[in-house]
Order: sequence, then C-alpha cells, then structure tokens
Amino acid sequence: MTTGDITGLVLVYLYVILLIIISEKLLKKHLLLGRKFLHIMVGNILFILPLFDTQWVMVLLAAAPFILLTFLISPFSPLNVKSGTSYAGHRLGLVYYSISWTLLAALFFNRLEVIAVGIIAMSYGDGFASLIGQRFGRFQYNVTGDLKSIEGSIAMFFATFVAMVFVLPYFRVSPFNMWLVLLATAALATLAEALAPKGFDNISASLTSAIFYYMMVYVVML
Repeated sequence: MTTGDITGLVLVYLYVILLIIISEKLLKKHLLLGRKFLHIMVGNILFILPLFDTQWVMVLLAAAPFILLTFLISPFSPLNVKSGTSYAGHRLGLVYYSISWTLLAALFFNRLEVIAVGIIAMSYGDGFASLIGQRFGRFQYNVTGDLKSIEGSIAMFFATFVAMVFVLPYFRVSPFNMWLVLLATAALATLAEALAPKGFDNISASLTSAIFYYMMVYVVML
C-alpha cells in the first residue's frame, strides 16, 4: 500500500461521512433534497480516484466495504440502525450504488476515466433525473414497475453528457474529438436508467455507460 493509497482511503471515508451527516440534516427539512444531495455529491469521489496506486486497495478497501456498510443502514439490516438517507429512497439504492463502484473499480482500474463515466451516470445523471423528474415531471411512464418521467429522462441525458464533457479533461482525456461517443453514452445511460427496475438503475446506468464507452474508445476506435 502506497502513500497515495492511504491518502485516497482517508479522503474517501472522510468525504462520505461528511456527506451523510449533511444529508441527514437536510432530510429533516427537505426529504427529496437531502436524499439527492447524497446521491449526486457522492459522485465527486471520482476526483479522488487518481490518488490510488493499487487496484486491490481501491476495490477491497475503498469501494467494497460500502456494500456492507450501506446494507447495515438499510431497512433490511439485521441491526436496529435507522438512517433517513437510506429509508428515503429505494431501500437498497445505496447498496446498489456501492456494488456499481466496486465492479467499476475491479473492471477498469487501469482506465480511470471509464470508472468516472460510470460514476457520472449513476450520480450526476441518475441524481438529476430523479430530482427534476419528481419536481417537474408531468409526462410519466412506467416500463418495469418504477415510475419515470420524460422530463427526468431528459435531465438524465443532459446531466450525464455535460458532466462527461467537463470531467474527462481531469483524467487527461479530451472530449472534443469524441462528441458522438459521449452523446451515445449519455443516451444509452438514459435508456438503461429508464428500463431498470426499482433501484437497479444505480447498477444498470453505470455499468452500461462505462462498458459502452470503453468499447467505443478502446476497442472500436483502435
């Protein structure tokens, strides 16, 4: 384990703890805002990724433990722990979120921008989809048992696309020569979110967008 790994671990845990504290306080005043604050802002973990030097540290120590931790504060926990953040949305939403990050880290550690694309889709994209959809969604649809809206899907597409444009340069990847790939990635992430059953959009949107982006950039375009 390197100094970078230790620094990354410390920052990840401190950042998540801070977000949970803030979101729990927000929940007391505004249920939707508190839940979506955590959902969107936790995506900023992607800016910590370059600090990690060792894959197993990122996967087993930074990502995987949150699967257990988020389950233990879920309604299905054997412990009597009540978290407003976990109870406010899909009951296993945070668990699926943690599973997605763990899988992304395991699959794409050598391509950090691919992990970032997956995190963008499930944090900024899906977060704004729910926020806009629940606040302004009038044209609703239900494909797999989870109520969605056209307005939310549009927000998902634009939030994912715009975030990729601004975030990819952080990983030394220019978005300006891959407009079509980014547009297609955002569209596919939106479709995956729209068709996912309850809570599973945190897995489907992230993995679908990351795998598609990887295939287009590192396989098809080679």
